[in-house]
Amino acid sequence: MAAELTQDERSLFKEPNLGFLATVAPDGSPHVTPVWVDEEDGKVVVNTADGRAKVHHIRRDPKVGVLVVDRDDPYRWVSVRGRVVDITPEGAREHIDALSHRYNGSPYSFTEGQVRLKLVIEPERVTRYR
Repeated sequence: MAAELTQDERSLFKEPNLGFLATVAPDGSPHVTPVWVDEEDGKVVVNTADGRAKVHHIRRDPKVGVLVVDRDDPYRWVSVRGRVVDITPEGAREHIDALSHRYNGSPYSFTEGQVRLKLVIEPERVTRYR
């Protein structure tokens, strides 16, 4: 069952705030990595490279959690639990470049041969503080 992000929650994903993506490893343990985050049409979007552990975990089990923390107020945050509903290379290179401009103010430095992927997460539960 989908949950909706409020405009205030969406704004945290649209600003250069660091996110933390939790996936489920094959042994059932959590795997957490810092990520750049985004929001599109009420869904959380994370960009990564094919071949990374998080991608292997998600292809096996699409359940994830994402926590994004306000860079100016670490006690203002939103946590999203949900499922990855799409893993696509479509638009992923442009997306990571846009994220790099947002977070670093510069173009993304692509690695030769790297395949970028957009992970689209459907929120099922949203929790926030402040």
